[in-house]
Amino acid sequence: MGAPSQSTADKKATRDAYGEALVELGAKRTDIVVLDADLSGSTKTADFKNKYPDRFFNIGVAEQNLVGHAAGLALSGFTPFASSFAMFLSGRAWEVVRNSVVYPKLNVKLVASHGGITVGEDGASHQCIEDFAIMRVIPEMTVICPADFNETKQVIHAIADYQGPVYVRVGRPAIPLIQRDNYQFKIGKAELLSEGKDVCIIACGVMVSEAMIAVELLKEKGIQASLLNMATIKPLDREAILSKAKECGAIVTAEEHNVIGGLGSAVSEFLSEEFPVPIIKVGMQDTFGKSGTWSGLLDYFGMRAKDIVLQAEKAIAKKNK
Repeated sequence: MGAPSQSTADKKATRDAYGEALVELGAKRTDIVVLDADLSGSTKTADFKNKYPDRFFNIGVAEQNLVGHAAGLALSGFTPFASSFAMFLSGRAWEVVRNSVVYPKLNVKLVASHGGITVGEDGASHQCIEDFAIMRVIPEMTVICPADFNETKQVIHAIADYQGPVYVRVGRPAIPLIQRDNYQFKIGKAELLSEGKDVCIIACGVMVSEAMIAVELLKEKGIQASLLNMATIKPLDREAILSKAKECGAIVTAEEHNVIGGLGSAVSEFLSEEFPVPIIKVGMQDTFGKSGTWSGLLDYFGMRAKDIVLQAEKAIAKKNK
């Protein structure tokens, strides 16, 4: 899966990568159309709107209509990308996503911005920490949360070529870029960022860069940690998870999502049947977010590298009992 990588000092928002990738796709493919719910400045679909206004549709503050229009465009032979904030695209429009897009297997790409608590000052009402759960529970839905700007660009190009419904979460803040050599994102495949036999950390989204710092902190304590970037939450890379569970015997998951129903739950569901090992989940502990800086909120809710280290030590202790 490639050599261990490191996080760089450079920071970019994953939502910016989405905007750039749409413009690139628009130049190559006339079937690409983009829809937004009057949030194009925030979701970064405005880049596409400015370049290809005839293929951009502002549906207004009406996410159910947004998804319905996207379904109609898919039935007409287009490849629609529909965007809003995660709270509204996954929550307000859920039934339309289920019945109008996923049930008939339409080729609609739902890209939700402003997911998780890193929405920051917008507060708990806009901090969606349930979207992985309610999207992955829909049969045959694909759910993705990329780790950085570069991976996000690859994700958007990959889902444009993939036939079928997809939900992708991108974020508001500028987060570290991950230094990689020849990395190629593939739907359903994890990325191995670190090798170690004591514990395996499985992370997605903004938590990947935190987990990378945690790996180095653990190394200072003499603990060797593996790290999987599980960008695809559904379908899970079961082979990678099973391999690391057998090798390490202890797992820590890290996600910017409620620990109920998200990445940690998906990993637990799989391993409880295949190869039970101690699993500890870092994320939102069944509580709503708060208004504050995104960085301060990660500190407040115990979702930093030092918190991952603490839970890794606990998981190893459970393994050794």
